[in-house]
Amino acid sequence: MTTNVVMKALLLIPAIMIAACQPLSAPDASGAGHVISSPQPSADDVLFTSASGAAVEADAFETFISEEIARLDMQGLSLALIDDGEIVFHTARGTANVDTGEGVSDASIFEAASLSKPVFAYFALKMVDQGIIELDRPLHEYLPMEEFEADRRYEQVTARMVLSHTTGFPNWRWFDPAPEDMNLPRGTMYMKNDPGVFGYSGEGYNYLAKVIAHETGHDLTTLDQLFQDVVADPLGMTHSAFVQTDYIARHKVMGHVDGKTTDFGWPRSFPDDTPQTFGAAGRLHTDAVDYARFIIALINEEGLSPALFDEMFAAQSQVPLDSEMHDVTGDTAWGLGLAIEPTPFGLRYEHGGNNNNFQAGMMVFRERGLGYVFMTNGNKGQAFDDALQHFVTLGEKPRADE
Repeated sequence: MTTNVVMKALLLIPAIMIAACQPLSAPDASGAGHVISSPQPSADDVLFTSASGAAVEADAFETFISEEIARLDMQGLSLALIDDGEIVFHTARGTANVDTGEGVSDASIFEAASLSKPVFAYFALKMVDQGIIELDRPLHEYLPMEEFEADRRYEQVTARMVLSHTTGFPNWRWFDPAPEDMNLPRGTMYMKNDPGVFGYSGEGYNYLAKVIAHETGHDLTTLDQLFQDVVADPLGMTHSAFVQTDYIARHKVMGHVDGKTTDFGWPRSFPDDTPQTFGAAGRLHTDAVDYARFIIALINEEGLSPALFDEMFAAQSQVPLDSEMHDVTGDTAWGLGLAIEPTPFGLRYEHGGNNNNFQAGMMVFRERGLGYVFMTNGNKGQAFDDALQHFVTLGEKPRADE
């Protein structure tokens, strides 16, 4: 397997804490994929070229998607495929809510889960470009955190460490509590490792969001306004937000686990989170076309200085080769906001997301202009990502033993 299963699993938000773009075309009754290239290819036309160089016809890709949905008994799906830096295929299909029978449409909104992190990383780098923060200045110099003061090692943590997962923080203090011998109440912040040691952490993203809010005159209830101004609006991510908007409230699909609806509410990382709390690590709400516009900006290096794009795509930290993460995902390094996996066809940048009842995945071969993003409102997204990544990379379905 080459998908980011362990990384995604790290982001699982237990049920105890968890409570679009304009339509491109009208979906047909079957929910078949919308091919939005111009001109639209017929079934036997080449839709895209895989990373391995295989030509993939539109009909073959549609068949693959339909078979995977059936095999995995998935509910809803929003997916966009990018080739040569353009969206060549988009589909929004399936069921938004199995209890009501409502269908997914091009207007449907999904939880991106930890696909939030690459977008927030881009946002943070915009702040670096604008001189709001520095990549290597300790964050405590901007905003000391009283809750961290018991272990002064946190004073070494920088934005670069946050975005490359080397803060030393736990993933989430509430779900990754301190060892018993530290005798700390659940929910107390602590240092899991020394700064500089690789360890996946959403806590770091939350701290960096607070720093950016502080330095720009915002707080976590207003920071999304700045995100809209400097990222979402310029990229055309019309219905994407890290907080609940009226549009999201109207169009968000229901999450499911094992085919049954869930009532987890707005995703939370802390007990006092609300739908209006900016959630940098896992609360972006969006659809595949909006998110694909972000991926295209990465491919075309739009919106950041060349120097910061170089930093974003360079290996900033190493995933230990004896770690379970490396064994399962193949990732060897982390850039700023993105995992990096070497392949025979070039570097594959990727990220996954898992809020249990919503799962998502993205990957991009940046130099080839090839990639995808998908979101699903159920817990079969990880298995779907396994197959999709294989297909887009090699141009063929994975064998049953892979």
